Amino acid sequence: MSQKQKEEFISNLNGTTLLEISIGLPLASLCLLSRGLLLIFYFLCYGKPLQSMVGHFLLDFTILVVPPVLSCTILAPVLPWVMLSITVFCVSLVLIIYSRRTNYVRVPPKQIISDFLRTSLEPEYIPSITVFRVFVNVLTSISILAVDFPQYPRRYAKTETYGTGVMDFGVGSFVFGNAVVCPEVRLKPGTAQHKVSYLARQFFAVWPLLLLGFGRVMSIKAIDYYEHVSEYGVHWNFFFTLAVVRMAASLLLAVFPVRRAWLIAATLAVVYEGFLSFSPLKMFILHGSDGQDSRDGFFNANREGIFSVIGYLAVYMASVQVGLYLLKKRSLVRDWLGVIGSFLIAVFLLFICLHVTQTHIDAVSRRMANLSFCVWVIAHGLLLFSCFLVADLVLVFGKFLVAGASIPCSWNFMQPAAASKKHDLELQDRKTVPRSVCMISAVNKNQLLYFLLANVLTGFVNMVVDTIHSNAFWAMFVLHLYMFTNCLVMYLLQARNIILKWW
Repeated sequence: MSQKQKEEFISNLNGTTLLEISIGLPLASLCLLSRGLLLIFYFLCYGKPLQSMVGHFLLDFTILVVPPVLSCTILAPVLPWVMLSITVFCVSLVLIIYSRRTNYVRVPPKQIISDFLRTSLEPEYIPSITVFRVFVNVLTSISILAVDFPQYPRRYAKTETYGTGVMDFGVGSFVFGNAVVCPEVRLKPGTAQHKVSYLARQFFAVWPLLLLGFGRVMSIKAIDYYEHVSEYGVHWNFFFTLAVVRMAASLLLAVFPVRRAWLIAATLAVVYEGFLSFSPLKMFILHGSDGQDSRDGFFNANREGIFSVIGYLAVYMASVQVGLYLLKKRSLVRDWLGVIGSFLIAVFLLFICLHVTQTHIDAVSRRMANLSFCVWVIAHGLLLFSCFLVADLVLVFGKFLVAGASIPCSWNFMQPAAASKKHDLELQDRKTVPRSVCMISAVNKNQLLYFLLANVLTGFVNMVVDTIHSNAFWAMFVLHLYMFTNCLVMYLLQARNIILKWW
């Protein structure tokens, strides 16, 4: 099969509906919830946490990876039923855990809920941030190979010019996740920083992205690997976008107050949309300088990648504001329920804005990263984050009911609530299983390496496998083996406490 055929296979697509993407969005959080509830159920059955590292890995892979792989391929036609089945499974586990609880055995439900809302959690660790970034990475690694198989619905792939594909949201959520934990967000208020030296450090920190970007360009040209030119351009790729966005954001946040990141985001998105609507910029991006889609000259050849940086930068700055809000000091369960409520209100308002922009301005376009695209990515990013927060709090409730239960990469209790002392509870985690014994933590420790490994293995598979003409069985075998390899490498590195980072 020629590389030209593969390029045509992923070209000229129009995406899916916002409703379908919204329905599938809670899948990752439901998988996370299922894994945690199963660990609590295991503790109830055997009186001790799951201690086998092999057992943890197999459980994580089976619950956290396999369902997303199947849901975006052979089970995509019945995705709502998949979501419903997992939800019923989770509800059943919650009811079983509640009926077999070891804390609050003879206490009315109203009192249990009241004490739970007053429970204090670790203020310094927000598991949803880690989980969000890891799952975006994992789901992206699934999609970049699965899209080359016919079992992956074409409507999920990246759109050509306009539309909302699952992979379109994937690139936006990557930027969203990076911004939430950027250095400017994590910098403590009042910390003195010399701007020139700080900017120098931030600019130097992006060299791995630039190196990977140049490496990708040279390797693609060297082996004549297929590339979708209208995605970013002839020489540009997503690594360059991430690097430029990071450097531009650091520069802007060195000049303007970090607390006004939302204002910078809105200004960038609106002004950029103004140029797209009232100047020849849109025609240039879509059709080139001569209107015939020419690629003469570096600027013309990479126009999509260069100008879309503005939209991604707007998403990044808005996400910085989200990160600042998340890192406000709060510890009670009640406080985090308030965060979820705030996010859902913001999502509702953003969807109204999205409807207005799509109706009266322009449809969502990842290729241009226009205003509608920015609003859509932020809205769905907040919605996905809210799903993870809900899953985390349900797991906390499970641990609240079962003394000694432990779940890797989840909230720990800071101290028992005053009311719980009255019932002689032991709510502190015993930490029999360290937080690091978890595939989520393993990928988190080496996220860039994981993404690089996924890209390399994707290229290798495409060179040795006729993906387009693969049947369902072969496609599932290849995809699961590919994901198993990615996850196993990260897990082994984590088991040996190896973190490959030189910057």
